[in-house]
Amino acid sequence: MSDAIRILSTKKLLSNQKQFLLNANFSVIEADFIETKTNDFELKNVNETLIFTSQNGVQSILQHPKSNELKSKKVFCVGLKTKALLEENGFKVEAYTGYAADLAEIIALVYPNESYTFFSGNLRRDTLPEALTEAGITFNEIEVYQTLLTPQKIDSKVDGILFYSPSGVESYLKKNKITTETVFCIGETTAEAAALSGIKNIIIANQPSVENVIIQCINEFK
Repeated sequence: MSDAIRILSTKKLLSNQKQFLLNANFSVIEADFIETKTNDFELKNVNETLIFTSQNGVQSILQHPKSNELKSKKVFCVGLKTKALLEENGFKVEAYTGYAADLAEIIALVYPNESYTFFSGNLRRDTLPEALTEAGITFNEIEVYQTLLTPQKIDSKVDGILFYSPSGVESYLKKNKITTETVFCIGETTAEAAALSGIKNIIIANQPSVENVIIQCINEFK
Protein backbone atom coordinates (compact mmCIF):
# COMPACT_ATOMS: atom_id res chain seq x y z
CA MET A 1 0.00 0.00 0.00
CA SER A 2 3.04 2.27 0.31
CA ASP A 3 2.96 2.97 -3.45
CA ALA A 4 -0.75 3.80 -3.48
CA ILE A 5 -1.92 7.21 -4.63
CA ARG A 6 -2.55 9.20 -1.45
CA ILE A 7 -5.47 11.62 -1.36
CA LEU A 8 -6.32 14.21 1.28
CA SER A 9 -9.93 15.29 1.67
CA THR A 10 -10.21 18.64 3.46
CA LYS A 11 -13.45 17.52 5.05
CA LYS A 12 -14.54 14.15 6.38
CA LEU A 13 -16.41 12.21 3.71
CA LEU A 14 -19.52 10.10 3.94
CA SER A 15 -18.68 6.39 3.97
CA ASN A 16 -19.96 5.83 0.42
CA GLN A 17 -17.98 8.84 -0.85
CA LYS A 18 -14.78 7.55 0.74
CA GLN A 19 -15.46 4.08 -0.67
CA PHE A 20 -15.17 5.43 -4.24
CA LEU A 21 -11.57 6.40 -3.52
CA LEU A 22 -10.79 3.16 -1.68
CA ASN A 23 -12.22 1.14 -4.58
CA ALA A 24 -9.74 2.92 -6.84
CA ASN A 25 -6.98 1.62 -4.51
CA PHE A 26 -6.18 5.10 -3.23
CA SER A 27 -5.01 5.76 0.31
CA VAL A 28 -7.30 8.35 1.91
CA ILE A 29 -6.60 10.94 4.62
CA GLU A 30 -9.52 13.02 5.93
CA ALA A 31 -9.56 16.12 8.13
CA ASP A 32 -12.11 18.90 8.66
CA PHE A 33 -10.43 22.21 7.83
CA ILE A 34 -13.56 24.24 8.52
CA GLU A 35 -16.51 23.92 10.86
CA THR A 36 -19.82 25.74 10.90
CA LYS A 37 -21.84 27.09 13.82
CA THR A 38 -25.41 28.41 13.78
CA ASN A 39 -25.83 32.04 14.83
CA ASP A 40 -28.42 33.33 17.26
CA PHE A 41 -30.53 35.36 14.81
CA GLU A 42 -34.00 36.88 14.51
CA LEU A 43 -36.43 36.15 11.68
CA LYS A 44 -37.74 39.64 11.05
CA ASN A 45 -38.18 41.79 7.94
CA VAL A 46 -38.15 38.65 5.80
CA ASN A 47 -39.06 39.44 2.19
CA GLU A 48 -41.32 37.50 -0.19
CA THR A 49 -38.61 35.28 -1.71
CA LEU A 50 -35.81 33.48 0.15
CA ILE A 51 -32.27 32.85 -1.12
CA PHE A 52 -29.95 30.09 0.11
CA THR A 53 -26.48 29.50 -1.31
CA SER A 54 -25.52 26.55 0.92
CA GLN A 55 -26.86 23.65 2.91
CA ASN A 56 -25.41 25.31 6.03
CA GLY A 57 -27.83 28.21 5.62
CA VAL A 58 -30.74 25.80 5.30
CA GLN A 59 -29.68 23.81 8.38
CA SER A 60 -29.47 27.00 10.41
CA ILE A 61 -32.98 28.08 9.39
CA LEU A 62 -34.38 24.62 10.17
CA GLN A 63 -33.12 24.98 13.75
CA HIS A 64 -35.04 28.23 14.23
CA PRO A 65 -38.35 27.81 16.12
CA LYS A 66 -40.18 29.96 13.55
CA SER A 67 -38.86 28.19 10.44
CA ASN A 68 -42.30 26.80 9.56
CA GLU A 69 -43.53 30.34 8.99
CA LEU A 70 -41.19 30.61 5.99
CA LYS A 71 -42.44 27.55 4.15
CA SER A 72 -45.18 29.47 2.32
CA LYS A 73 -42.55 31.67 0.63
CA LYS A 74 -40.78 31.00 -2.67
CA VAL A 75 -37.16 29.92 -2.51
CA PHE A 76 -34.22 30.36 -4.87
CA CYS A 77 -31.03 28.41 -4.10
CA VAL A 78 -27.58 27.39 -5.24
CA GLY A 79 -26.78 23.68 -5.45
CA LEU A 80 -28.73 20.51 -6.11
CA LYS A 81 -28.17 19.21 -2.56
CA THR A 82 -29.32 22.53 -1.11
CA LYS A 83 -32.47 22.22 -3.23
CA ALA A 84 -33.04 18.64 -2.06
CA LEU A 85 -32.61 19.59 1.61
CA LEU A 86 -35.11 22.44 1.24
CA GLU A 87 -37.70 20.29 -0.49
CA GLU A 88 -37.30 17.45 2.01
CA ASN A 89 -38.26 19.95 4.71
CA GLY A 90 -41.33 21.38 3.00
CA PHE A 91 -39.95 24.42 1.16
CA LYS A 92 -40.94 25.18 -2.45
CA VAL A 93 -37.89 25.83 -4.63
CA GLU A 94 -38.76 28.11 -7.54
CA ALA A 95 -35.31 28.11 -9.16
CA TYR A 96 -31.82 26.77 -8.50
CA THR A 97 -28.43 26.97 -10.20
CA GLY A 98 -24.96 25.56 -9.66
CA TYR A 99 -23.35 28.94 -8.97
CA ALA A 100 -24.33 32.16 -7.21
CA ALA A 101 -23.42 34.30 -10.25
CA ASP A 102 -25.86 32.33 -12.41
CA LEU A 103 -28.61 32.73 -9.80
CA ALA A 104 -28.06 36.48 -9.66
CA GLU A 105 -28.33 36.65 -13.45
CA ILE A 106 -31.63 34.72 -13.46
CA ILE A 107 -33.05 36.99 -10.75
CA ALA A 108 -32.03 40.14 -12.61
CA LEU A 109 -33.41 38.93 -15.97
CA VAL A 110 -36.55 37.02 -14.98
CA TYR A 111 -37.56 38.06 -11.44
CA PRO A 112 -36.32 41.66 -11.03
CA ASN A 113 -39.45 43.02 -9.35
CA GLU A 114 -39.55 40.66 -6.39
CA SER A 115 -37.94 41.30 -2.99
CA TYR A 116 -35.50 38.83 -1.47
CA THR A 117 -33.97 37.79 1.84
CA PHE A 118 -30.56 36.15 1.56
CA PHE A 119 -29.63 33.77 4.41
CA SER A 120 -25.84 33.82 4.51
CA GLY A 121 -22.72 32.92 6.48
CA ASN A 122 -20.01 35.22 7.81
CA LEU A 123 -17.50 34.24 5.11
CA ARG A 124 -19.90 34.38 2.17
CA ARG A 125 -18.62 35.63 -1.18
CA ASP A 126 -19.64 39.06 -2.44
CA THR A 127 -20.80 37.70 -5.82
CA LEU A 128 -24.54 37.52 -5.17
CA PRO A 129 -25.10 40.69 -3.08
CA GLU A 130 -22.96 42.78 -5.44
CA ALA A 131 -24.82 41.52 -8.51
CA LEU A 132 -28.23 42.13 -6.91
CA THR A 133 -27.22 45.63 -5.82
CA GLU A 134 -25.90 46.45 -9.28
CA ALA A 135 -29.17 45.26 -10.84
CA GLY A 136 -31.22 47.37 -8.42
CA ILE A 137 -32.90 44.32 -6.85
CA THR A 138 -34.59 44.82 -3.46
CA PHE A 139 -33.01 42.49 -0.90
CA ASN A 140 -31.76 42.20 2.65
CA GLU A 141 -29.40 39.74 4.29
CA ILE A 142 -29.57 37.75 7.52
CA GLU A 143 -26.35 36.09 8.70
CA VAL A 144 -27.47 32.74 10.07
CA TYR A 145 -24.22 30.80 10.51
CA GLN A 146 -20.48 31.19 10.96
CA THR A 147 -17.72 29.37 9.14
CA LEU A 148 -14.71 28.83 11.41
CA LEU A 149 -11.28 27.91 10.06
CA THR A 150 -9.73 24.87 11.76
CA PRO A 151 -6.21 24.66 10.27
CA GLN A 152 -4.03 21.69 11.09
CA LYS A 153 -0.67 20.38 9.92
CA ILE A 154 -0.70 17.37 7.62
CA ASP A 155 2.63 15.57 7.88
CA SER A 156 1.95 12.88 5.28
CA LYS A 157 2.98 13.49 1.67
CA VAL A 158 -0.09 13.39 -0.60
CA ASP A 159 -0.60 13.28 -4.36
CA GLY A 160 -3.97 15.01 -4.51
CA ILE A 161 -6.00 17.37 -2.30
CA LEU A 162 -9.79 17.73 -2.44
CA PHE A 163 -11.16 21.22 -1.69
CA TYR A 164 -14.84 22.12 -1.28
CA SER A 165 -14.78 25.85 -0.48
CA PRO A 166 -12.52 28.91 -0.61
CA SER A 167 -12.47 28.81 3.21
CA GLY A 168 -11.09 25.27 3.07
CA VAL A 169 -8.25 26.44 0.83
CA GLU A 170 -7.47 29.33 3.19
CA SER A 171 -7.53 27.08 6.25
CA TYR A 172 -5.28 24.42 4.69
CA LEU A 173 -2.67 26.95 3.60
CA LYS A 174 -2.34 28.39 7.10
CA LYS A 175 -0.30 25.36 8.19
CA ASN A 176 0.61 23.58 4.94
CA LYS A 177 2.23 24.31 1.58
CA ILE A 178 1.21 23.00 -1.82
CA THR A 179 4.02 22.25 -4.27
CA THR A 180 3.58 19.33 -6.70
CA GLU A 181 0.19 18.10 -5.47
CA THR A 182 -2.78 18.17 -7.84
CA VAL A 183 -5.68 20.13 -6.36
CA PHE A 184 -9.32 19.23 -7.09
CA CYS A 185 -11.87 21.99 -6.50
CA ILE A 186 -15.66 21.75 -6.21
CA GLY A 187 -16.24 24.91 -8.25
CA GLU A 188 -14.88 28.02 -9.84
CA THR A 189 -14.80 30.18 -6.69
CA THR A 190 -12.81 27.52 -4.82
CA ALA A 191 -10.45 27.16 -7.79
CA GLU A 192 -10.06 30.95 -7.92
CA ALA A 193 -9.04 30.99 -4.24
CA ALA A 194 -6.49 28.25 -4.96
CA ALA A 195 -5.10 30.07 -8.01
CA LEU A 196 -4.79 33.36 -6.10
CA SER A 197 -2.67 31.47 -3.56
CA GLY A 198 -0.23 30.50 -6.33
CA ILE A 199 -1.40 26.91 -6.76
CA LYS A 200 -0.80 25.68 -10.31
CA ASN A 201 -2.17 22.15 -10.71
CA ILE A 202 -5.93 22.77 -10.39
CA ILE A 203 -8.76 20.61 -11.71
CA ILE A 204 -12.36 21.85 -11.35
CA ALA A 205 -15.31 19.50 -10.96
CA ASN A 206 -17.78 19.38 -13.88
CA GLN A 207 -20.64 19.66 -11.38
CA PRO A 208 -20.36 21.39 -7.97
CA SER A 209 -20.69 18.26 -5.84
CA VAL A 210 -18.42 16.25 -3.56
CA GLU A 211 -19.02 13.18 -5.72
CA ASN A 212 -17.84 14.96 -8.86
CA VAL A 213 -14.69 16.18 -7.12
CA ILE A 214 -13.96 12.54 -6.28
CA ILE A 215 -14.69 11.41 -9.87
CA GLN A 216 -12.29 14.02 -11.25
CA CYS A 217 -9.62 12.82 -8.83
CA ILE A 218 -10.06 9.17 -9.81
CA ASN A 219 -10.03 10.04 -13.53
CA GLU A 220 -6.84 12.06 -13.15
CA PHE A 221 -4.82 9.39 -11.36
CA LYS A 222 -6.27 6.38 -13.17
